[in-house]
Amino acid sequence: MKKIKYYYNTNTLRYEKLETPLRVKLLRVFGFIAAAFVTAALISFVAFRFIGSPHEKLLRIENERLGDKYEELSDKLKSMQDQMKELEKRDNNVYRTIFEANPIPDSIRAKELEKQLETASVEGMDDNTLVSSIVYTINNLSSRMMAEKKSYNEIDNLVKNKEQLLAHTPAIQPVSNKDLSRIASGFGYRIDPIYKTVKMHEGLDFTAPAGTPIYATADGVVTTAGNTQNGFGNHVVINHGYGYETLYGHMLRVKVKVGQPVKRGQVIGYVGSTGKSTGPHCHYEVHKNGQHLDPVYFFYNDLTPEQFDRLLKKVAASNQSLD
Repeated sequence: MKKIKYYYNTNTLRYEKLETPLRVKLLRVFGFIAAAFVTAALISFVAFRFIGSPHEKLLRIENERLGDKYEELSDKLKSMQDQMKELEKRDNNVYRTIFEANPIPDSIRAKELEKQLETASVEGMDDNTLVSSIVYTINNLSSRMMAEKKSYNEIDNLVKNKEQLLAHTPAIQPVSNKDLSRIASGFGYRIDPIYKTVKMHEGLDFTAPAGTPIYATADGVVTTAGNTQNGFGNHVVINHGYGYETLYGHMLRVKVKVGQPVKRGQVIGYVGSTGKSTGPHCHYEVHKNGQHLDPVYFFYNDLTPEQFDRLLKKVAASNQSLD
C-alpha cells in the first residue's frame, strides 16, 4: 500500500495531501540516472585500471601464448644453432680436406633468413603470420639439416673406408723394378711371339730371372692358384674387392693357396716361364668389374712423376710380347 504524505498548509490552516510536481519528479529521475552513470563510470575506471577490460584480458592471454611460443622457438633455435655449428665443423673438414673446395658459409644462410624476416616485417605481416612464417622456415631448415647430416654420415663412412679401399686397390709393381728396366711389353695390340700375328695384349710383361719374387699389388683373397691350362701356366688370381682383380702369370712356383688372404707386398710366387711363354717373365693384368685395364696406371705408390713418365714411354713401344 502506497504511503500518503501530508503537510500543514498555513494559508488554509489545515493538513493537505503532499503532491510532488512533475518537474521535481523528472529532476529526481535525471539525478538518479546521472548518479548511476557516474557510479558506473567510477566502477569501470577502477575495474579497467586495476583489473583490466575483457579485450585487455584477451590480449594478455594472447600475449602469454605468444610468449610461450617465443620461448619454444628460442629453445628450438638454440638447438638448431648447436647442430649447425657441428655441421659447419664437419662441412669444413670434409670439403677442405677431401674435396678441396670451399663450402658455403652458414652465415650466408643466416643473412638470407634475416632478409626474409625483414621483408615480411616491412610488408606488414601481423604477429601470428610472422610467427607462422618463422615456424615454417625453421621446420624447412630442420629438414635440410637432417638431409645434410645424413649425407655427411655417408661421407664419414666413405672416409672411414677410404684406407681400406686404398689398401685393396692395386698400387705397386708386381716385380721389383726400381730402375724401370724390366718392362718388356705393354698393354695394347702387340705381336704374338708364337703366331706372329697382332693381337690384344691385356697386361704388362715384366722380365726377370727365374725365381725372382712376385708380390701381391693390393690386399685381397686368392681365387686361383696353379695351372688351369689357360696359357698362363702356373698363375695366381687375387680378388681385391671393390670390383678389382689382378692376375700374375707364368710362375715358376706358386706360394699361396686358393682362399688365402694376402697383403700388398706379400710374396705370392716366383718368376718363371710356364704356359704359353717364350722366356722368364711375369705377365700382370688388372681387371675392374670384369674389364681389362692398363696396369701402368696402378703404380702410383712406388713411382715418382718422372719415373711414371719414363714408364709410359716404355710401355707405349709397339714390340713383341713374351706370351
